[in-house]
Amino acid sequence: MGVITVNDRSVSLLENYDIEVLRTWKGRGAILCETSQGTCILKEYAGHKEKVLFQDALLTIVKERGFLGVESILRNKDQELLTQDQDGTSYILKTCFEGRECNVKDMEECRQAVGTLAAFHNVSYVEEPLFVDTGMPRFAHQEFEKHNKELRRVKKYLKERGQKTDFEICLIKNYDYFLNLALQITEELRYFQKEEKRRFVCHGDYQYHNIIVTGGGMKLINFEKCVSDSPVRDLYLFMRKLLEKNSWDESIGFDLADAYGKVRPMEEEEYLQLYYRLAYPEKFWKIVNFYYNSGKAWIPGKNLEKLNKLTDQEKEKQEFLKKFRARYLSAFGNYHTFV
Repeated sequence: MGVITVNDRSVSLLENYDIEVLRTWKGRGAILCETSQGTCILKEYAGHKEKVLFQDALLTIVKERGFLGVESILRNKDQELLTQDQDGTSYILKTCFEGRECNVKDMEECRQAVGTLAAFHNVSYVEEPLFVDTGMPRFAHQEFEKHNKELRRVKKYLKERGQKTDFEICLIKNYDYFLNLALQITEELRYFQKEEKRRFVCHGDYQYHNIIVTGGGMKLINFEKCVSDSPVRDLYLFMRKLLEKNSWDESIGFDLADAYGKVRPMEEEEYLQLYYRLAYPEKFWKIVNFYYNSGKAWIPGKNLEKLNKLTDQEKEKQEFLKKFRARYLSAFGNYHTFV
């Protein structure tokens, strides 16, 4: 990383802020700057203005409620959150934490990460919509229905396609199993999912690279995907990533769920939703979606590797889900048919 020259157009945008810039250097897709207010990061912002207002309102609320481990968006001299360059491209200036990304191979850090998430959720509830609420409450089954529609469309496309690659042959071989599973899970969740008693805003992309380990504890960054939804959404994403990397090891799954529950106890309906989010074949949908929306002339060999790993792990995943039901969902056993 080298010092950026003063004629860099992006750096000149910093003149719009009431801060003293001591030095600047290039980071990953952004510009880092040492200022009188600490280290900040200037990066391009491609979202809507309403979303950044929503994001800023969330960050303000959780800090007012005592959760200080989140970034801040700095306003420019005109008190705007976005600053545009000569071409009309919008930029955002945020505070930056010095530290490293969460190590997903360290279970103690992973437990700490879900505990930090739970502490964040304890204060991320909202009493009324934040500005133009771009994150309207969404039920998981509605999200699944959208995925299912895409899965059906791709199945039809594959059926009509002529000569098929090894990847496409493998995809077709496993398609009916995962599609039927997706449809069953969606239908069951539609029946059991209830309106949340309290509205929350989730981080929306709770992954290791958005969790910074510092000398003062874990800090959360990159809230661009924050959305009104059940807190389970964030916990599910973090858990699924780790479980997929560790062959659906039950001890890891239970450790994470319990570490979260110690800080923010979950109701059984939330465990039920967590179960269904984990049970839905989202990884299969992601592989299919990537295939369909990319060039079909050349399919990366990595896609076939991912598909083979997914099918190889399916038995382990179903075994994990069975044990998850027994541990957390015993109260539903009398009147519920699980997949």
